[in-house]
Amino acid sequence: MHRLRRPFQIIRADLRAYLLVNVFVYGMLLLGMALGSLFPGLHAARVASFAGGGQGALVNAIVGNGWVFGTVIFLVNVFPTALLLITLPSLVVPFAGLAVFAVKTIDLGITLAPVDTISRLTLIPHSLTLLIEFQAYALVMFGAYLLGRSWLRPATVDASTRRQGYVRGLTRLGWLWLPALALFVIGAVYEAIEIYFLVPLVLGT
Repeated sequence: MHRLRRPFQIIRADLRAYLLVNVFVYGMLLLGMALGSLFPGLHAARVASFAGGGQGALVNAIVGNGWVFGTVIFLVNVFPTALLLITLPSLVVPFAGLAVFAVKTIDLGITLAPVDTISRLTLIPHSLTLLIEFQAYALVMFGAYLLGRSWLRPATVDASTRRQGYVRGLTRLGWLWLPALALFVIGAVYEAIEIYFLVPLVLGT
């Protein structure tokens, strides 16, 4: 039970910061979508780049198998994104992961911009995927923020040195990874259901 309660205790202790991180995370996504809608050429370029790159090839290779698709979505969300883009940079430079992820999120928002009827209809079921997965990212981002703050200001975690502050901040980040992983699993399962059942339903295909 302690493992279940501890992440929520961390969130409650810094609720304002957690809410601000959420505003930042979802705000960057909406900003990207707004840019993609305002500049359709930019959106088209990003979609073409995705389709012609390694990610597009990976999607085409696995989309025929729901279990493989869901597993790959989970792995991509956890390792290249949450771990490599958010966590690891933040372990070296305070708050670095927040800046890196912001750039990535704006780029994703541009790609997902609802510029036509198909993309607008697809976004109806996909919005729940974004809500779930970006909440997982927000938890990791919140942990990265707490790490950076306790590293630079050890007194915020009752530490006397920056080394102690770093360790305590890292511990909080680790606890927040637990609910984030659960949300990544839920998001991957839902995204598989969305792709195979809900998107064809809303598109009438």
